[in-house]
Amino acid sequence: MLNKKGKSYYFCWTFFIAFVIFLYGPTFTIVVLSFQGPEGGLTFPMNGFSFHWFQKLWEGGGYVDIGSAFRRSIFLGLILMILTVLLSLSAGMAFRKKFFGSNFLFLITVSSLIVPSIIISLGIALEFRLLDDTIKFLGEKYNINWIIEEFQTTLNMYSSGLGAQLTWTLPFGLLIMFAIFNRFDKSFEEASMDLGASSWQTFKFVVLPIIAPSVIGIALFGFTLSYDELARSSQVMGATNTLPLELKGLTTTVTTPVIYALGTLTTGVSFLAIFIAIILFIIMRKK
Repeated sequence: MLNKKGKSYYFCWTFFIAFVIFLYGPTFTIVVLSFQGPEGGLTFPMNGFSFHWFQKLWEGGGYVDIGSAFRRSIFLGLILMILTVLLSLSAGMAFRKKFFGSNFLFLITVSSLIVPSIIISLGIALEFRLLDDTIKFLGEKYNINWIIEEFQTTLNMYSSGLGAQLTWTLPFGLLIMFAIFNRFDKSFEEASMDLGASSWQTFKFVVLPIIAPSVIGIALFGFTLSYDELARSSQVMGATNTLPLELKGLTTTVTTPVIYALGTLTTGVSFLAIFIAIILFIIMRKK
């Protein structure tokens, strides 16, 4: 009787299997089709197996400068990862003590998660265009030659683009860090201080080793959310594109499996980041 499984058991398993298929089925399909032969198309059946479309993608072939877009996405993702970790960790430590306006500041920060991404992208783009107009106005008013002759726009990947993506990565980092510190046992810190350790020594040798797995998780969130981000980046990157933006452009102009090859490459980098995070988790557990 104890081993008898009810209908809810089979329903949950059916739902779980369907969820996995919907989640990973499209990714698996794109990965498989990216290895089509030279004469293959965008759908099944497979017409041979080769790395032809990866070679075409890497050569450019009028599709996209894959090397530059890939490097930009990786570099921007690393910057967002570092900023997200530092800001989340600093905020987590600061918010452990109540201060005036702390609740309002927290709500303002996480509210960007519920605002449509395209609205945030358009709003930031508009702000920077107003900034451009102000700079040009001042340049003409005070006859600043550099502004008049060379200035174009402040809208670029490392200003407006960085800010737009930070509104996406930072709230997740804050929520994770706040959850960790809400369960953190302060007696460890008190014991360290009683033994004569300074605040910095307590943080470095007591607090940080305990929360290190969560910090790695925040770093993973920061990188992958930035690397895969599309909607918030759509209006704010200026003259350059990240890899997801290039992929979006290819969906309307390319009718060969080269688009699947780019999707496979993007997915591979994301899984590589997850794999590295798992390895770091394992190393941290063994120490």
